[in-house]
Amino acid sequence: MSFRGVLASLTVLVAVLFALSLVTGVAPVGPGESLLALISDDGGPLTMVMREIRLPRAILAVMIGVSLGLSGAAMQGFLRNPLAEPGLIGVSSSAALGAVLALQTGFAMAFTLALPFAALMGAVVGVAVILFLAGPGGGAFTLILAGIALSALTGAMTSLVLNLSPNPFAANEIVFWMMGSLADRSFDHVWMALPIMALGWVALARTGRGLEALTLGEDAAASMGFDLSRLQLVLLGGVAASVGAAVAVAGAIGFVGLVVPHMLRPLVGGSPSRLLPAAALGGAALLLAADIAVRLVLPGRDLKLGVVMALVGAPIFLHLIWRMRGQP
Repeated sequence: MSFRGVLASLTVLVAVLFALSLVTGVAPVGPGESLLALISDDGGPLTMVMREIRLPRAILAVMIGVSLGLSGAAMQGFLRNPLAEPGLIGVSSSAALGAVLALQTGFAMAFTLALPFAALMGAVVGVAVILFLAGPGGGAFTLILAGIALSALTGAMTSLVLNLSPNPFAANEIVFWMMGSLADRSFDHVWMALPIMALGWVALARTGRGLEALTLGEDAAASMGFDLSRLQLVLLGGVAASVGAAVAVAGAIGFVGLVVPHMLRPLVGGSPSRLLPAAALGGAALLLAADIAVRLVLPGRDLKLGVVMALVGAPIFLHLIWRMRGQP
């Protein structure tokens, strides 16, 4: 299949899953009646459910899937490692720590978007620390080490907050938030995250040519006129904006940035620049499908999206490791 064919197929898949997400719910209402309630403005309860609950949930699933898939493809291209994913540089754990501190201190109750705002600030601080540790001339190896150190530190601090929490209700809320979910999200979350994510998408889309050059090695890319320090800065900024905003509005959802690029890479010929848009669409499709599964598998229980993605992604991650045995 050609590259255009891959993108067209993924676009159709996202559109179909988006429609299915809109008509999936616990209420015993048919698809036609649900879509009609979305279009018409009769002021009834079904219209409110469609417009205020299901529609923003489906839109957020697309936005977060695009962010995680695109960030994962960019990270794998920059680090030239199929096992790389956005959480490797500590952005996700930094954002999670910001949200945990907001919940523990009570700041999350200050105003409607206090929790996602705190998570976003955590992601910004995390990227600043990464840039400080890696330095302007730090290569991929230095970036990985700095990311591992930051992830370990923020993970330990999150555990410390939970361990010392005097309020069991706050601790319970923290644990459930960290599992990741799109339930009870509104257009307030969409409008907060969309501008930040869009900046990240634009930044990551501009790294395509540099990632292509990096397939020949850092020295070859530098000799071709690419500023690797600038490429690293743009990539980190794009990942921070995209993933930080995603974690801010939905909690920690892992494995999308790892699984999607791996699945789509053979279809685009291994080209990093072509993998970026394909992974963005693939991430949206995967997250929509997972969110639909959350509502179908246990409709009466609050099954967390992050748990479902871990159950899907972990076996694929182990399969990747198994296939790479013995490779230099």
